[in-house]
Amino acid sequence: MFSCLAGAFQSDDAPGKIQFGAAWWFNDHKDGMEAQLTSLKNLGALGRFVGMLTDSRNLFSFSRHEYFRRVLCNLLASWVESGEIPYDLDLLKQTVENICYHNANNYFKFNDIA
Repeated sequence: MFSCLAGAFQSDDAPGKIQFGAAWWFNDHKDGMEAQLTSLKNLGALGRFVGMLTDSRNLFSFSRHEYFRRVLCNLLASWVESGEIPYDLDLLKQTVENICYHNANNYFKFNDIA
């Protein structure tokens, strides 16, 4: 319901302007992450997702990001195996890179800060 609602408030000035949020603030486990990613996939918003959020002051932030990337890649692979998404290595690579880096970098305009 919330992901559909977020889709109603988009605009042309920022791709993926309104994000569905991150499941792991309250569902910090594999099932919660997979449910979040599946919801985004079903609504067609996965490609614009800004990825993992975390408290960067936490010592375990790096391992949490690695865990997220592993869950993401494993889930994408399972969708490829079941025929839900195409077996296109270039598209999969671009999707993972976008979710894990480029989308957040562009969304928050980190390149414009320097």
